[in-house]
Amino acid sequence: METVIETIKNLLKLSLLALVLCACDKYSVYERNYDMRGEVWKSDSVLVFNANIDDTTVAYNILFNNRITGQYPYSNMYLFITITAPGNMVMRDTLDCVLADNSGKWLGKGFGGVWSNTVRYKSNILFPRSGNYTIKVEQAMRVSELPHVLDAGLRIERAH
Repeated sequence: METVIETIKNLLKLSLLALVLCACDKYSVYERNYDMRGEVWKSDSVLVFNANIDDTTVAYNILFNNRITGQYPYSNMYLFITITAPGNMVMRDTLDCVLADNSGKWLGKGFGGVWSNTVRYKSNILFPRSGNYTIKVEQAMRVSELPHVLDAGLRIERAH
């Protein structure tokens, strides 16, 4: 019986993934997600994103994606974000991703004990130069191994 339930769960997850991959998104400019080995985000594991921005006349949103299990031990996730723009202009910032409300209820979308969140980092910004932007993201919690993190990523979209 347990094998049948696991098989059904896996089929549902694959179906959901197929729907997400097939969906058209006219606003997306860049998106990449990294799987966390062993569902742990280590403090020395820096996620690196290289986004090419061609149009400096339109506004963009920068968002952080994450998927956690229901066993994630915190209600938030702090991140250090370093953006290197063309011409080696560097900006470093901290982002507090709120993942649960004050009562402990998970935010975002949940399915089968997994919660997906998209947290807005910057809204309606103009990139000053066209070219490659390198964005590095580090978990900034006070633990060296952040458990129950399935994946994390970055999305840049045209503001709408």
